[in-house]
Amino acid sequence: METNMTGKKLAMILLFTLASVLADSAQSFDIVIINGHIVDGTGSPWYSGDIGIRGGRIAAIGNLSQAPRKRMIDAKGEVVAPGFIDMLGQSELTILVDPRLPSKIFQGITTEITGEGGSAAPLNDAIINADRAGYEHLHINPDWQTLGDYFARLEKRGMGINLASYVGATQVRRMVLGDDDRQPTPEQLEQMKSLVRDAMRDGAVGVSTSLEYAPAPYAKTDELIALAAQASKFGGIYATHIRNESNSVLSAIDEALRIGREAHVPVEIWHIKVAGKKNWGRMPEVVAKINQARAQGIDVTADTYAYTAWFNSFSAFIPPWAHDGGDAKLIERLQDPATRERIRKDMLTPSEEWDNEWQEVPGPEAVMICVVQNSKLLPLQGKTLAEVAKLWGKDPMETLFDLLIEDKAFTSVAVFGMSEADVALVLEQPWVSVDNDSSGTSPEGILGQEHPHPRAYGTFPRILRKYVREEKKLTLEDAIRKFSALPAQRMRLTDRGVLRTGMWADVVIFDPATIHDVADFEHPNQLSQGTDYVLVNGVPVIEQGKMTGALPGRVLRGPGYVH
Repeated sequence: METNMTGKKLAMILLFTLASVLADSAQSFDIVIINGHIVDGTGSPWYSGDIGIRGGRIAAIGNLSQAPRKRMIDAKGEVVAPGFIDMLGQSELTILVDPRLPSKIFQGITTEITGEGGSAAPLNDAIINADRAGYEHLHINPDWQTLGDYFARLEKRGMGINLASYVGATQVRRMVLGDDDRQPTPEQLEQMKSLVRDAMRDGAVGVSTSLEYAPAPYAKTDELIALAAQASKFGGIYATHIRNESNSVLSAIDEALRIGREAHVPVEIWHIKVAGKKNWGRMPEVVAKINQARAQGIDVTADTYAYTAWFNSFSAFIPPWAHDGGDAKLIERLQDPATRERIRKDMLTPSEEWDNEWQEVPGPEAVMICVVQNSKLLPLQGKTLAEVAKLWGKDPMETLFDLLIEDKAFTSVAVFGMSEADVALVLEQPWVSVDNDSSGTSPEGILGQEHPHPRAYGTFPRILRKYVREEKKLTLEDAIRKFSALPAQRMRLTDRGVLRTGMWADVVIFDPATIHDVADFEHPNQLSQGTDYVLVNGVPVIEQGKMTGALPGRVLRGPGYVH
């Protein structure tokens, strides 16, 4: 009797499944992608099949040759992959300038995670005044206060890609303590924790730190544990630009692991590196430390942009104490001869206490001026510090100080301070995904006047060209996994990152034999080539290699979001 019932159940299940398939194929698809080599994001080998998209989602995968469709995309034997996820994108402001984000979509990026220590919100008048140069540089009116307000503004304007954001620990610190080097009282810490909880309810994906940049270094580990624990309660994660990426990199990783352990929160180490010439060759130690932590049950992963130069604020060369009170106070100190001499002495002294970039670079020729605010300094973009020093007839460190004064500490630089062997080794680790660590930009308009790090335009295609096609350090399938399923898993994006029925249709179609980066350090404002189609939520933003201008992106809110 039981066997007979089981047989009936099986028959009913088969009939139901067949009816579902027939119903699916009978309905018209918005788009059917044919003749593709499907690399689904899981790391599995490619397979052939058609992909049917309906209502922004993948509705069917298989032989859909008889299925009605509104339009068809012929992949012509090229790779069909999940849209790429940028684990640290920095576009929270530039997406308001050019919401299409050409530099991102031409790389195949369909989703960005942002909010590195500082985040778009929460905001108050004091922060807006302190950061006014940045808003004015991009012609943006910061008319929001909370992360919820900011997300609403994004949705009203429209966006070319999906975007999620952390709430920055620096941001909530500045809301309560400003830019001063001081510790919060118990009451002030409660205010900061409350701001994190509010942001998580607004849809933040976690809490983040960027511990190299003032006022973040003033925060003690216990403060960070308290804030990360709030994110943990809402299912968020802790992401960090660790306190030191050079001489003290191992102890900085230990701090991140402690925060993860004590706050009961997963840890993401952003743009993992070993910086500085004396540390070249130490990446095996970093890899071993993280492998050991994972073996002990600590949920820690990392990401990389896989270039040997980083990109950050020029003012990061100045020791943290000199930033107390914000940029205006920093400029005052640089203009005072005695304080300037103290800063110079600190920079010339090797230290384990702070990330001393002056000690990490081979010389001033390894620092490239990239983005300035003062229009008089625009001719310096693309020149090295050594070249500017020669031009100004000054010592390189004096040139650095004077440039910061002239540009009100706004300047950004590319710093050549890593070894290729270290960069390649970390990229190969199975727990490492990929980040751009650069805001979305465009060769046109006000964004095109900047001189960004080439990673802004080239990270993902460069990895496919250099590390997959040329050097064979990664297989194509594993590179795609690092671009899609791995970051989606880390960010709890359960309906993205894999080509599977029911998932959102973020899709990239490219020729693996020709996709490549064009941007370089001399001429960075160049779009990558080789992406024929990019679909965001089922809508093409690139079609036959050309940008459509469509804005189908969505705000991706974290698990603590309260509607």
